[in-house]
Amino acid sequence: MRTATSADGTPIAYEETGDGPTVVIVNGAMSTAADAAGLAEALADAGFRAVTWDRRARGSSGDARGSTPDREVEDLAAVIDAVGGDAAVLGHSSGAVLALVAASRGVPVRALFLSEPPLRFGVDEPADDLADRLQRDVDQGRFDDAIVTFQLEGVGLPRDMVEGIRASGQFAALLPLAQSTVYDTNLVREASVPTDAMLGVTVPVTVLRGEQTFPILLTAADRLTGAMDGAELVVVPESVMHRPDPVATARVIQERLA
Repeated sequence: MRTATSADGTPIAYEETGDGPTVVIVNGAMSTAADAAGLAEALADAGFRAVTWDRRARGSSGDARGSTPDREVEDLAAVIDAVGGDAAVLGHSSGAVLALVAASRGVPVRALFLSEPPLRFGVDEPADDLADRLQRDVDQGRFDDAIVTFQLEGVGLPRDMVEGIRASGQFAALLPLAQSTVYDTNLVREASVPTDAMLGVTVPVTVLRGEQTFPILLTAADRLTGAMDGAELVVVPESVMHRPDPVATARVIQERLA
């Protein structure tokens, strides 16, 4: 992996796959660049240079105590600059929120592809103190509690699903990402009711969602599309339960960037 340096000096690790027009992938919560490998390969097969990266406090990237959504915007800007300054952006989940916020603040983006952004538009928002409680758990070394609390309260997963994840082999891989749950909580809370600048971005916007996904994400995708002049909603049947299908997603992007 290569390294871009964010505005506050934090190293941000990224990797490139394929050749062609650049598409930067922005992952969602509790994921790393490696989790986007399938999307990157599908985009490369479709004729793009796909860029995956570890958001701060994840994988091979660094972190800085007390990081804010502004720092994550600067991280995306640093990655785009490092790969040539001309890129479309595919954001999934909280990564879609970050991509939209970044574009609204002037980060150069050629086109936005927003996959199931978890925007609540002020309805059933998590408790105001969630990020503080998560940070306290992290500071006290209770990474497992931070992950579980974030899944229950921040994401809104059913308790039986969270308990199943905790009992599975994949739970241990989530523990190093505990600090990032604080950043995702703050990011989505700050942008959950989209600002005029977010709704008024001037680049082409495509909102993607599956037919079968969590109800909050169905509502968010449809409502965001309706609130943005010129935004296009694309329902991707192959994407199921908040998992973007790599080949189908790459096809949507190829059709719009051809």
